[in-house]
Amino acid sequence: MRIVVLGAGHVGRALLDALHEHHEIIVIDVDAGRLAALSDRYDVGTIEGDGTTKRVVQRATESGCDLFIGCSPREEANLICAMLIKRLTGAQTIIRTTSAAYLEAWRERQLDVDFMVSPELETANAISGILGLPAARHTDAFADGDVQIVEFDMPSATPDDTLIGRPLREAAIPADSKVAGLIRGGRMIVPRGNEMVLPGDRVVVIGSPAAARAWCRVVSGTEERVDDVVIFGAGRMGTTIARTLLERAIRVRLVDAQRDRAREVAESLPGARCFHAHAFDPEFLERERIGRATAAVFCLNDDARNLYGAILAKAHGVRLTIALVHDEISVDVYARGGVDVAINPRQVTAEEMVRFAHDPRIQQIAMLDEDRFEVLDLTVRAESALVGKPFRELPATGSLIGAVIRNGTVIFPHSSDVLRAGDRVIVFVESRRAAVVEQAL
Repeated sequence: MRIVVLGAGHVGRALLDALHEHHEIIVIDVDAGRLAALSDRYDVGTIEGDGTTKRVVQRATESGCDLFIGCSPREEANLICAMLIKRLTGAQTIIRTTSAAYLEAWRERQLDVDFMVSPELETANAISGILGLPAARHTDAFADGDVQIVEFDMPSATPDDTLIGRPLREAAIPADSKVAGLIRGGRMIVPRGNEMVLPGDRVVVIGSPAAARAWCRVVSGTEERVDDVVIFGAGRMGTTIARTLLERAIRVRLVDAQRDRAREVAESLPGARCFHAHAFDPEFLERERIGRATAAVFCLNDDARNLYGAILAKAHGVRLTIALVHDEISVDVYARGGVDVAINPRQVTAEEMVRFAHDPRIQQIAMLDEDRFEVLDLTVRAESALVGKPFRELPATGSLIGAVIRNGTVIFPHSSDVLRAGDRVIVFVESRRAAVVEQAL
């Protein structure tokens, strides 16, 4: 596939990480330094110039274009470039936007763009998923929420020894779930029956929502439910997260250091309690009993401030802290500092965009563990050589089918179950082998 990408920033780099090995890619950006860094790292073409001009677009598409991805921070540039490329080549067009007005116009089919991705909405949905499973490090919902992909970091000690330290074939794995992967010391271990889940492992689970909650109880030892969240930072990201949580009947408190912004948000979100205060004000934290909140989300515009705020909230008693990441290096710093979950809005945006460059049979994709692994929602072709085979006879492809959606029903397959044409399968696979799995199915 020939792909043109507008924007060589963080989202653009995440896209190239996932796509450069299997596609011909041209990147457009006005910053020569950014383009040089990309061309040194990836085998991609680059064009320095303004993507809103016909001359630059014609140069980028002179050999054709199958897919355009607009991920520049300049929303108008993404839109204009997409419309130019669509008119010149008929390519599928995907753009990133933070504009509610653009999203509304697109939903009303007033903009000639195939798909729009909102970093705020993608981040809000990711946080909502985490709050539903507070012991999880990462979670994604597939098949309209009927299948959950969850990553857990196993603690050094758990109250349940019927699962930890036992061969998987003997372990008390929650019903309707599969261990899709074990990551130990940075190494991927295929979860065969004789393997064990050990303390300190990162475990990738595919299962039903009920199974995901059961795993959560095993990891945390509690039935804790998140129902009271404090969000620090009432900008566009914070208010979108608040609105999403309110729709899920979670109590929300919003805190912002700017008086006018706090007042404006209080008027637009009457379901939330809004405060004009600083995230680092210990008197405010004590007075409003912030420590009693089940979780705190930090959406400040600086990673150092997010880290400090999360540590302070922990000191006051908040049990679960989630902080947004602006610089990828902060993920490790957050972990070392005690932040429970780090979410990179650019990364979740890239995940949503990447799926359009895969086989059109793929309905959804998630990327895990710094993009080393992927989860694919893929429909099985009638002509696949694997159709009609029991799962125990499927060839080793470095992947695991964790769930099957057949005639609207979710099946968590056993070794004797048979793969059928038209099945939607949820597959966990190493990113470098994703193309092989797509071809096999």
